[in-house]
Amino acid sequence: MNLPPVDKLPVIAEPLPDPFVMLDGSRVKTVDDWNRRRAELKEQFQYYMFGHFPPPGAKVTATETSSARNEAFKATAKQILVTVTGDAPGAKLEYHLEVTIPDGKGPFPAVIKGDLNWGKLPEAILKDAVGRGYIVVEFNREEVAPDKNDRTRGAFLLFPDCDMSTETAWAWGFHRTVDVLLTMDCVDKSKIIVTGHSRGGKAALLAGAFDDRVALTVPNGSGCGGAGSFRFLGPKCEDIVAITKNFPYWFCPRFREFIGKIDQLPIDQHELKALVAPRALLSTDGLGDIWANPTGTQATYQAARVVFEWLGAGDKCGLSYREGKHAQNEEDWAALLDFADKVLLGKTVDRKFDVPPFPDQPRKFSWSAPSKPEK
Repeated sequence: MNLPPVDKLPVIAEPLPDPFVMLDGSRVKTVDDWNRRRAELKEQFQYYMFGHFPPPGAKVTATETSSARNEAFKATAKQILVTVTGDAPGAKLEYHLEVTIPDGKGPFPAVIKGDLNWGKLPEAILKDAVGRGYIVVEFNREEVAPDKNDRTRGAFLLFPDCDMSTETAWAWGFHRTVDVLLTMDCVDKSKIIVTGHSRGGKAALLAGAFDDRVALTVPNGSGCGGAGSFRFLGPKCEDIVAITKNFPYWFCPRFREFIGKIDQLPIDQHELKALVAPRALLSTDGLGDIWANPTGTQATYQAARVVFEWLGAGDKCGLSYREGKHAQNEEDWAALLDFADKVLLGKTVDRKFDVPPFPDQPRKFSWSAPSKPEK
């Protein structure tokens, strides 16, 4: 796929680009067209923003290193060492999983969270998730790739010729964790969930967008580079200038070329969300988390939902806001589990996931979906 350099890209007048317009200017009409458009969007996100995922074929092995009963939770806690090898001879990556498995016959849906570097989940959250019948899998994304401008460790050593960014490497870590879960009899392979907070939420969204094995993707407080729009910014929120100054290694170097040229960016985050469709997507955010652009996250939700609805999956695209600031707390986890109960388990829940928190905010796009997809 031949993509033009940044200085050759046209200005897009529409506040949020039309995801149904293909690179040749034609418009999506069928599901097959949309699948081709998905491939185009994936390449655009990798080329202009995140860098490319490593090639397929990494060898993944998992070794259980400990197992202990948790009587209070009625669960078993396992520690698993994951070893991955890639292109570079002799290089290997090792990272650890903390897996909490409910008692019972199973198989169980599983939630993967990559924020173990910030500490284990609070017991109240873990107990609620396990009590509802969910396996919880935690890993430290910084074991997969360091959170600094350092390409001498982690996944970068396995694929020295790959231009992946740190966010891509973290998302790739989610994918390798899915590889492990698919070998475990206790896991319901059709009900795997990925989630993360802040920079971890960006990685979770990227992971879910690029891996069809993920049934539900839940970025939390992910903001700029995650669920928030680059074009539509609320007051005092993070933008491309701030994020690429403070964390340039989260993205590929080409992305910085869009500073001052954001209207030439051919993609925006509603299209990353749309890549998840028709699988399930929930954005969870705090109304007081201004830096994470809560109004811009609503804008991308409304735009992405058009794609979900066109594919017959409108009820699988949701959002949930709470009072408060930058955290993934018990309220956010309750929303995640309620949404999973609803869309994955078919349960009735007493919560709505389609109510915009800013009802007076106009939509930031004028396009609409094509007519009903042709077979």
